[in-house]
Amino acid sequence: MGGTSIPDACAAAELAACAIAYEPVWAIGTGQTATPAQAQEVHAVIRSLLSRHDPGAASQTRIVYGGSVKPSNAADLFDEPDIDGGLIGAASLAVSDFVSICQSADRAAAR
Repeated sequence: MGGTSIPDACAAAELAACAIAYEPVWAIGTGQTATPAQAQEVHAVIRSLLSRHDPGAASQTRIVYGGSVKPSNAADLFDEPDIDGGLIGAASLAVSDFVSICQSADRAAAR
């Protein structure tokens, strides 16, 4: 299949301003979550592909995990070097859960 990849179609500044969300197909709607190591592996591959186009932009592009981020796993996911945050679904409907996830993100960002 032909076509243009996103990195090839975007200027570096546009790419750096993007956020990319990754969720394993098997996690969609199941409540299952990849382990932090599994999610990190895929996020690292995504960042590596972006780096081929522009290493500086790749380091600035936010890559977030979207597979059932919960208070019980958020800190471990956000501790991974290539996971820049979460795309929060059902957990955002419970205020205390969402606040807990946000606090985990804040702690990870402070490191």
